[in-house]
Amino acid sequence: MSAAGGRTSGHALELRGVTKRYGTFTAAEGVNISVGQGEFLTLLGPSGSGKTTLLMTIAGFVQPTEGQVLLDGRDITALPPEKRNFGMVFQGYALFPHLTVAENVAFPLRVRHMPKPEQAEKVRAALDLVQLTRFAERKPSQLSGGQQQRVALARALVFDPALLLLDEPLSALDKKLRAELQDELKALHRRVGRTFVNVTHDQEEALSLSDRIAILNHGRLVQQGSPSQLYEAPRSRFVADFLGKSNFLHGRAAEGGAGGFSILAGSTMLAVAAAARPPAGSNVLLSLRPEKVSLLAPGETAENMVDGTVESWSYLGAGFALVVATVDLGPLRVNLPAWNAPFAPAEGLPVRLGWAANAAVPVEEDLPAAA
Repeated sequence: MSAAGGRTSGHALELRGVTKRYGTFTAAEGVNISVGQGEFLTLLGPSGSGKTTLLMTIAGFVQPTEGQVLLDGRDITALPPEKRNFGMVFQGYALFPHLTVAENVAFPLRVRHMPKPEQAEKVRAALDLVQLTRFAERKPSQLSGGQQQRVALARALVFDPALLLLDEPLSALDKKLRAELQDELKALHRRVGRTFVNVTHDQEEALSLSDRIAILNHGRLVQQGSPSQLYEAPRSRFVADFLGKSNFLHGRAAEGGAGGFSILAGSTMLAVAAAARPPAGSNVLLSLRPEKVSLLAPGETAENMVDGTVESWSYLGAGFALVVATVDLGPLRVNLPAWNAPFAPAEGLPVRLGWAANAAVPVEEDLPAAA
């Protein structure tokens, strides 16, 4: 098993105009995605968005109605799954309960008729990779959920697959274990240097694991980019709302200058730092992340300020989550670090909120599929 620190052992994947229809229902429509060598790409979206259909299309279990699947520039659309040499990890692990850990990991090598001495060597290397060597003779029922998932990863990697496909691999685990496995999976990706394609509906998992994320909705690709690009610069309301939480501010474009423009929301004028200026009088929708809003202390100022009243609040350990009622902007979510909050929140407390001109991002209500 190769375990390269660099990314030379990965393969490039491309989906070119992939569409899948089931009668009158379109599960995926005109999807174009390129995955670079050694990249970790996550297909992210709500239930019914088409992400699993695309993963099954990549694996070869689903034939697209239109479009192509290419590996290193070679068209593999018609190639059956067993000829693609892709590893796959399923949500439910799919381990054989009557086989030991070592026998489960060896199974892909047995069906490839690999000589037993070579099988044993590769199984040892795979189990070492996921730190399960001492569990080789145990049955899956004797392992925790996290350990079973690591066995599934070892089995998917043992035959040196061209790609590793992950179908919601951590969703069956509890929150704490899922966070631990995220760190392990990310480290494993770095060690093996393979190309990973992951499917999830969990936004935190996608942000934590991925080099790049492709966000899907109703079978269409709506935006793709690095986690920070998608979080900091969503192009649509759907992306801003699905990837994390956001406040949405409605207003009409007012005057513009070299560094941005202003919008009028009710009687409140808000400054927006943006390269593109909308026509004066046009409707504008802004996305403002809750952690970019501050509670201003008496005498403190900000580029944008609005008065409000604390409607509700929650203590989350690391911080407070507030909902502040305002006259012109409606209820605003505010996330504050608990350790340096200017004062303790309380329902009915009058507060002044502030944020920088570059904190809010103009977004569209809806977008066509990304090119």
